Amino acid sequence: MKRLAVIGDPIGHSLSPLIHMTWIDTLGLDASYESIRVPAGETEAALDDFTHEGFTGLNVTLPHKQAVLAKATRTSDAVKAIGAANTLTRLSEGGWQADNTDAPGLTAALARLGLTDWVGMKVLMLGAGGAARAGLFALDQAGAEIILLNRTVEKAEHILGECCARQHRSGPLDDLAVHSAEADLIINTTSAGHGGNHIPLPPGEGRLFYDMSYGAPARPQLEHAAAQGWKTEDGLAMLVCQAAESFSIWFDGERPDIEVALSACRTSLEQDA
Repeated sequence: MKRLAVIGDPIGHSLSPLIHMTWIDTLGLDASYESIRVPAGETEAALDDFTHEGFTGLNVTLPHKQAVLAKATRTSDAVKAIGAANTLTRLSEGGWQADNTDAPGLTAALARLGLTDWVGMKVLMLGAGGAARAGLFALDQAGAEIILLNRTVEKAEHILGECCARQHRSGPLDDLAVHSAEADLIINTTSAGHGGNHIPLPPGEGRLFYDMSYGAPARPQLEHAAAQGWKTEDGLAMLVCQAAESFSIWFDGERPDIEVALSACRTSLEQDA
């Protein structure tokens, strides 16, 4: 049996077991997937334990996305640019392969909404924390023109330099209204809605406001965006799409059904609301 898991701290809220077990059961695969709490500071020791226990793949969430790199034998180009990994795979010769599936997960989620031709598209991204890094890498690679707004402009400039191969613009978050007029869509990577607050938005006129959060934390910001005339979408599909990329790595290119897992997640969130 192929043993798989997601590690993090906290980890009880993770939808990853639901997503992956939905696919494993649907496809009749001989595999298991569980969630395992690994406290901060214990990443490397835990990975040694997972090796001895025969785990073949791990999803990685906070606070371990950078710490796991110390144990990675190989790292993808995306991991090198983003500076974090969310997927580990045991190599046949020993050691771990580190990948980041958040980047293709975002573009796949946006493709579901009809966004596939990124060349020349103007994207206004809010926030320069960890959640922004994969998005910047993905959209830069796809050919989009990015304006990154953050409370600290120096931080925005720094991560643009680290995650992007092309030149993009940055500015303070307070300039959102100024830049929004030229944006084809806005992607929010901040946690503004987690405290029940929201970032004030100008009129959307039917453009897309995409929030990387989902469920209750995303609701205040998405409700405000909708009231301002933005088409809204939360980040749940991105979560499922990045999981599908991990699944494909572990199961020799098998492409699972995005919609069946997304439906299971929506049902779970509604039941917990």
